[in-house]
Amino acid sequence: MVLRSCWKSRHKSSSGPVHCWLRPGVVALLWLCVTQFVCGSVALGETKNVIQKDAEFDVTYNDRVTSENQTIYAFNHTVSRNKTEGVRVTVDVLSQSLESPILFVVRQKQAVLSFQVPLILRGLYQRKYPYKHVGRTLCQPPTRAASETQYFFVDVSTLSSQGTNYNLRVSRVESFTLQTDKKFSFIASPSQPQYFKYVFPDGVDTVIVKVSSDMTFPCSVMSIQDIQCPVYDLDNNVAFIGMYQTMTKKGAITVQRKDFPSNSFYVVVVVKTEDEACGGPLRFYPLRPDELIDAGNRSKTVDVVVTPAINSDVYVMGMLFCLGIFLSFYLLTLLVAFVESRRIKRRDVYHNPADMSPAETASLLGKNGDGKTPASPYEYGSFADNCSTLSSEAITDSATSTDNNYGYMERPLDSVGRSRQESLSSVEEDDYDTLDDINSDKNIVRTKKFLCVSDLARKDKRVLSKKYQIYFWNIATIGVFYALPVIQLVITYQTVVNVTGNQDICYYNFMCAHPLGALSAFNNILSNLGYVMLGLLFLLIVLKRDIVHNRALVRNDLNALECGIPKHFGLFYAMGTALMMEGLLSACYHVCPNYTNFQFDTSFMYMIAGLCMLKLYQKRHPDINASAYTAYACLAGVIFFSVLGVVFGRGNTVFWIVFSVIHILATLLLSTQLYYMGRWRFDSGVLRRVVYIIYTDSIRQCSGPLYIDRMVLLVMGNIVNWSLAAYGLIERPNDFASYLLAIAICNLLLYFAFYIIMKLRSGERIKCLALVCILFTAVVWGFALYFFFQGLSTWQKTPAESREHNRDCILLSFFDDHDIWHFLSSIAMFGSFLVLLTMDDDLDTVQRDKIFVF
Repeated sequence: MVLRSCWKSRHKSSSGPVHCWLRPGVVALLWLCVTQFVCGSVALGETKNVIQKDAEFDVTYNDRVTSENQTIYAFNHTVSRNKTEGVRVTVDVLSQSLESPILFVVRQKQAVLSFQVPLILRGLYQRKYPYKHVGRTLCQPPTRAASETQYFFVDVSTLSSQGTNYNLRVSRVESFTLQTDKKFSFIASPSQPQYFKYVFPDGVDTVIVKVSSDMTFPCSVMSIQDIQCPVYDLDNNVAFIGMYQTMTKKGAITVQRKDFPSNSFYVVVVVKTEDEACGGPLRFYPLRPDELIDAGNRSKTVDVVVTPAINSDVYVMGMLFCLGIFLSFYLLTLLVAFVESRRIKRRDVYHNPADMSPAETASLLGKNGDGKTPASPYEYGSFADNCSTLSSEAITDSATSTDNNYGYMERPLDSVGRSRQESLSSVEEDDYDTLDDINSDKNIVRTKKFLCVSDLARKDKRVLSKKYQIYFWNIATIGVFYALPVIQLVITYQTVVNVTGNQDICYYNFMCAHPLGALSAFNNILSNLGYVMLGLLFLLIVLKRDIVHNRALVRNDLNALECGIPKHFGLFYAMGTALMMEGLLSACYHVCPNYTNFQFDTSFMYMIAGLCMLKLYQKRHPDINASAYTAYACLAGVIFFSVLGVVFGRGNTVFWIVFSVIHILATLLLSTQLYYMGRWRFDSGVLRRVVYIIYTDSIRQCSGPLYIDRMVLLVMGNIVNWSLAAYGLIERPNDFASYLLAIAICNLLLYFAFYIIMKLRSGERIKCLALVCILFTAVVWGFALYFFFQGLSTWQKTPAESREHNRDCILLSFFDDHDIWHFLSSIAMFGSFLVLLTMDDDLDTVQRDKIFVF
């Protein structure tokens, strides 16, 4: 227009000068027009030769492409609403040169798919793997019409001036839709991923997609994606949407209809370029950053089966079954309590008639339950003589004449009542020594050849009860502060799994993981209900015994005051609370089990083992048992080492050396504490005293140990612990938490066996109820350990390797082997607690100065 106006003004004033007044902006516009005209002319001269061909399915096109030509293949096919067919594009590049790849662009109605050949896939540390053979499946956009003809085009172009030969083939995938309960096999590779469609049938809301292969490697990825375009089916983008998990030989994902609005989904299988994600070997690092690595043959044959999952009726049946098992223990406990109360009433009527005087009743207590005095050197009478007789060099007579001495039944009954009133008086919690001479004679008492419970039950009962009640209140406080952040953390874990779809985060048994709401494996959580219910039942049993004992103390019952093992229930309450907390934290762990939160499942197992050992020791040593603060501080140290072992213990030689040294030193210190019953000091002179004792007792006199029974236990304990320390140092197991728990359980079993042996050796007996509990618990523990060692998953390996151990449900189509372990172990722990509660019931009518300490 500017040129035209200038031309007109020149013709109008041909006699005068040309008046074409141009502003600077107009000059710039004129220059732009000229430039575009010249550049356009050049561009038109370099336009590619575009060739469009009408192509057909199942025909191989062998063509050549250069930078001067571009080929477009036009396809059309009929899409039916009631029938889904897949379309697959397969490309082979025949040239050996990799410098100028060929670009293939597939244009569809609702999607565009582009890829280059050779296809460059990257692995760990950005290593590059070229693939000249590429096969991709086109996504199928849904159609509302009953039948519709759809068109798509395949554009082929390159920038290589020399040209490259290629083969192109587009074919139909007849078996594109997976059928329920029918196995479908196919082959996949990194450059030829595969995916197929599944449509939920009527009446099925949840299915399990199971993928299996006979080949461990190459590593692959299984993904569940919604019906949409594009489909992410390459190693570098398969994790973008949907749910996915790595796999070697086995994989399974539970899919719910509510998560897919279209009532259908894609099952995508992608073979990874490297095997490190599945625990395979690490390939060599390339010498140059741009070096291409030959990937070799990484094809994998895969089988897919889609099976319906359980329905709501199975969920209800599983929950009722779980509740029924543990409620039956409540009913059984009520039945046993009823029978026991009837038996006690009949015994009281027979042995204690109404006209018998208190003095006559007291005289009966000096004998066994059958009214006879035992004559065996290991029965109560012999030990009573040894326990009641002290030489003049050992202890003064004041200890046997004071009113507060609980070792003899020959005192007047009014003194017993007076002692009871004094014990109920207000005392300070730190005023444990209630005898005036306790500080002067306690060391002498503890060195007696035959020590009896009366010698170590000299402190005020009420003060000791307060001392042991601290165990319960402390563990309740610990449980609250421990459980709240744990619950918050596992909720975060579950949220991350649900949002990201990364099912490698949690180590489930995917073959038997039944979701409910936001929980991925509800059955593994439900099976922990037994710990909570049986822990509560044990607390109720202990509470009943506590109430009965307190009522007996109020009415000055001589059996409660002067006979049997001193009744302190604080540790029992702590054990029941620990069992309930174990169930809660085990359920939290199974929300998303992995190696970072395994200590949630084991922390209260350590506490249960420690509390059981403390209870065993407290039975015969009520005055010198550890305080709650010391005990929980030691257990906190154990949990601290458990966390360190999980984080730093894998193959770390320094950590294992340090832990083994600490383990051995702790064993020696505890052995010394138990052997001398607290009568030793750990200070700067301990080594000098040890050398002196070895010199005087072993070298000069060659005398044997003073306490043979305790020495036998401690020697066996040291052998076991030193062997475990050597095993850990040599083998360095990956599961440090389980190794630490094995140490605690071995020591508990060793101490329990010693207690039973010494009890029988001392002439004591085990009553019928305790014997039944022991036998029942041993059998249940055996079956429980069998199911525990089935190993359905393991976080010591990669998620893909862990899934190789996954198995189907074996109970009610709802519970797996590990759920049965939860059932049986909770019952076995409950039985173990009952054993500790009832194993000394035979001593309830035996004077404490006739009960041997070991």
